[in-house]
Amino acid sequence: MIQEGTAFAPQIAESAASGILWLIPALPIVASGCIALMKQPMRKLSATLAIGSLSCSLLLSLFAFGHVLVGWASGAAVRETVNFTWIQVGASHVDLGWILDPLAAVMLVMVCFVGLLIFIYSTGYMAHDENFTRFFCFLSLFAGAMLGVVIANSLLLLFMSWELVGLTSYLLIGFWYQKPSAAAAAKKAFLTTRIGDVFFLLGMVWLFAQTGTLLFYNAGMGSMEALKLGGLLATPAGLGLTAASAIGLLIFAGAAGKSGQFPLHVWLPDAMEGPTPVSALIHAATMVAAGVYLVARVYPLMQAGVQLSASGEAIGSTVALTVVTWVGAGTAVFAALIAVAQNDIKRILAYSTVSQLGYMMAGLGMGGVAVGMFHLITHAFFKSLLFMGAGSVIHGCHEEQDIRRMGALKIDMPWTFITYAVGMLALCGFPLFFSGFWSKDGILEAAQHWSVAKSPFYMLVFGALLTAFYMTRQVSYVFFGNYRGHKEAHESPPVMLLPLVILAFFAMALGLIGTPVWPWFKAFLEGHAAGFSVAGFSEPGLLELMATSSVVVLLGLVVAWRIYGDKPTKAEDSDALERAMPTIWTLLEGKFYIDELYGATVIAFYAWWARVADWLDRRVWGGIVACVAWLFRESAQLSRLFDANWVDGGFDKGCEELASGGGLMSRIESGRVQIYLRLLALAVVLLTAILIWSSRG
Repeated sequence: MIQEGTAFAPQIAESAASGILWLIPALPIVASGCIALMKQPMRKLSATLAIGSLSCSLLLSLFAFGHVLVGWASGAAVRETVNFTWIQVGASHVDLGWILDPLAAVMLVMVCFVGLLIFIYSTGYMAHDENFTRFFCFLSLFAGAMLGVVIANSLLLLFMSWELVGLTSYLLIGFWYQKPSAAAAAKKAFLTTRIGDVFFLLGMVWLFAQTGTLLFYNAGMGSMEALKLGGLLATPAGLGLTAASAIGLLIFAGAAGKSGQFPLHVWLPDAMEGPTPVSALIHAATMVAAGVYLVARVYPLMQAGVQLSASGEAIGSTVALTVVTWVGAGTAVFAALIAVAQNDIKRILAYSTVSQLGYMMAGLGMGGVAVGMFHLITHAFFKSLLFMGAGSVIHGCHEEQDIRRMGALKIDMPWTFITYAVGMLALCGFPLFFSGFWSKDGILEAAQHWSVAKSPFYMLVFGALLTAFYMTRQVSYVFFGNYRGHKEAHESPPVMLLPLVILAFFAMALGLIGTPVWPWFKAFLEGHAAGFSVAGFSEPGLLELMATSSVVVLLGLVVAWRIYGDKPTKAEDSDALERAMPTIWTLLEGKFYIDELYGATVIAFYAWWARVADWLDRRVWGGIVACVAWLFRESAQLSRLFDANWVDGGFDKGCEELASGGGLMSRIESGRVQIYLRLLALAVVLLTAILIWSSRG
């Protein structure tokens, strides 16, 4: 019988499940290509093809997940890879491949399932959009790209899919391109994430130069396996860093850009300009989660060099993981503070997403893959629920997004209210009954035991307080008080409500697989058996931590309710916090003026440099080009003069002489015998005269 905590031996043989894994991203990508060839009126067919392809991907993902689950249950930690040579030049070659392991299996199911619900929801939300067909083309391509990121066993293949995710996010954020704000948000997202991707690319090139491969796992020769990691640890990189730490930091910069970590977070809130299903897809289950998933996938590199205790727990931290932790904790608090003072229903959720991604990064840095990924999975469900719930509210309020112009919607939109309340409580981490409580507490527990510093723990606790506060404020404005809109609100159609109900169920139920009583998720990812035992609550300090977390959340809920609560207000009224703390409110409402700071520094520098480049181009390089052009023109004139007067003149004169000489010879060579006899007689006379003159001399 397998005992709890026993590590499983890896099972690496290829199976049918891993052999067909490539079909999971391929199906939505092919569907996207087919939809791209359709005409705009073919709305039902495009939606059917998109939903059908992702449904098939979900079935294949469940098959792959079942295969891994069966292997895990039988005592084998499944890790199957399919690798092949993509490019070969002489002895050098670049390999690609895909991987099936617990991490990939869980992500595949989550992305396909949540994405499918968003696809279904979109058929109702985008029903009246004239570009309905194009929207589903982009959605399918986005889903396929994200699934490509998940299955990649090569950092190069992951990077290819990663960039395709960036392209499709640009297309989706700017889908309503006729709006200047949407077009600007799409460009901002694309350019900001490219900054991180440049560092990602540098890290990838450096990793290949050091290890000779970009495969993660390859029978002991992969870049994430002990042999190659040992070489990276033995290679100095300057500034006291090893090559492993330096490459890890470069890759994390790419992850920070995609997952909206400070200071590359500025694109993510502006991405709300896209349709609400896009917000749910990008900000919940897919794009922003890609950065967290990347860190989890290269975690052996990030953790390389850390000493492990007898129980397998990390002792201390690496430079890369320390940076991940501090950036994550700082982002969690920073974004939560901004969310307190926002009035756009989607923008509040956007900053909440930035904050929760910070929690995930901090969880990875302090607690490991299972801690960060559990919060990623639970967050995907309750945050997509919240975004689609916000879309339902916007739809019911006739495209209104300002929470100050809503209110009392619990009466007109009861189903939206109930499901939204579930998502809100899960996000806040309401005690015991919601998944966010268990995933967030897992991160807080890791922070509490982090040996490097205690500050991240207090920062994350403060972030939890802020989360409960700003979400209660939002719900109070939207669903309680008095209605402050201009048009009567109405409930959304069933096609939009059904995904909300399903997501609400999982927002509560998923917590069961990560409780101390049954830590199934952690055991599954780490490859050991999971037992069910009430003794899990007896871990030192755990109950105190749960009590502290619960008190913090309840405090945030109560304080926000006391301030906002079920009170009648007017849309023009200033916020209660604004009246109490105008200076701080202005700072938070202005998002700490980070965008303005970038505008005054980075953007201003590039604008100045663009003007300098323009001046150089016009005055210096243009002058040089004009001078060279003048020299060539003058040279051409001289060449023309020499050619016309000397070369052509001499040639023409020679031709004239030849012509005249030829004319003379032609008269001689007339063919008349009389002329020939006269010339002969003349020649004889001349010859005789010469002989006589010569003999006299």
